[in-house]
Amino acid sequence: MYTIKQVAQQTGLTAHTIRYYDREGLIPLLTRSENGIRQFSQDDIDWINLICCLKNSGMSIQTIKEFMQLCLDGEATGEERKALLMEHRKHILEQMDVLRDSLSIVDYKISHYQEIGIFHLHR
Repeated sequence: MYTIKQVAQQTGLTAHTIRYYDREGLIPLLTRSENGIRQFSQDDIDWINLICCLKNSGMSIQTIKEFMQLCLDGEATGEERKALLMEHRKHILEQMDVLRDSLSIVDYKISHYQEIGIFHLHR
């Protein structure tokens, strides 16, 4: 079992964020000691890492909760989980296209300024 401090070090999250995820019900199988101290298993840490991945890629906390509930509901929800992740994947690819386009414009502007030897903003 791991402490919240150890989990924070492993995941790069703050203890505050981990507590928030717990309060929001995003770590459903988390246990507590007799004193009420959170005790994290490796499965909890793996789940927290998945939460981070989903959140960092734009999934809302509400959708993460829905996904988590589907996971808890078991094998019968496999197709629903897959569909949810496929939709999220589509969203990620759309974000990547937007970022690629933005990067192309930024690269063009940098190249332009390097060519003319000036690096300041247009007005």
